[in-house]
Amino acid sequence: MRRKLKPIVVLIFFSLITLVMGVAYLKERQLDKQVLQQASQTIPIASLPSINPAPSSSAEEDIVELKPIIDVSGWQLPSDMDYDTVSQHVSGVIVRVYGGSKITKNNNASHTTGIDKSYKTHITEFQKRGIPVAVYAYALGTSEKEMREEAREFYKAASPYKPTFYWVDIEEETMSNMDQGVKAFRDELKKLGAENVGLYIGTYFMTEQQISIDGFDAIWIPTYGGNTGYYDAAPQTDIEYHLHQYTDRGWIAGFNHDVDMNQIAPTQENKLAIFKKLFGSLPSTN
Repeated sequence: MRRKLKPIVVLIFFSLITLVMGVAYLKERQLDKQVLQQASQTIPIASLPSINPAPSSSAEEDIVELKPIIDVSGWQLPSDMDYDTVSQHVSGVIVRVYGGSKITKNNNASHTTGIDKSYKTHITEFQKRGIPVAVYAYALGTSEKEMREEAREFYKAASPYKPTFYWVDIEEETMSNMDQGVKAFRDELKKLGAENVGLYIGTYFMTEQQISIDGFDAIWIPTYGGNTGYYDAAPQTDIEYHLHQYTDRGWIAGFNHDVDMNQIAPTQENKLAIFKKLFGSLPSTN
């Protein structure tokens, strides 16, 4: 028959066991701590590479997505445009300031002086929302003298708004030597103080009229492809161009009518750099 243990004996026994285990655990933790301290002293210190606080243009382009660039005129009525919404969906805007001389009084978009009826509102509303604005003139002078006169009217109306770029839109044969006329328009703008002057022209018309692009700071080419409202064809040309108008049937949120859509030339490697060349800086809304 087994001898019965007294409760006090059992309590003392288990207390001793618990004490021994606790002491062993504390010694083990202390040993681990010493081992870790010794190991940390042997770990090599790696120096981090210096970080440039101003990322390069190529690095910026990797993280910046440019939105469409639209061009507008008096044909796009301000009353139809929700500037708040449109401004959230564009990176830049090019506003027509001058529609050409010899405008008839029946023209809904321009005054008989050639000045666009909506340019002031378009420029003011987009600039107020932080969107960079360039300007353009549709040239219709029939002589070098008239081309220079148009350039003066264009600059006089546009310069108070400090646009990022001045564009000369050449689409019609209005004089026998179009190259001289285009040059006269550009030279007059430069003389007046326009630092950045670009040429909007179709490649076929440029070749047909033998118009030189020398002396212009940028080239803007229209090529629509299927004109579906989306980009589907690049200009077929060997010249270096900077801006591509790819449709006149585009759609932008905030405006329920067709609008011209543009993009930085797909042939340009650093599109962000070209954008800054044409518009100065990214929109403050981006």
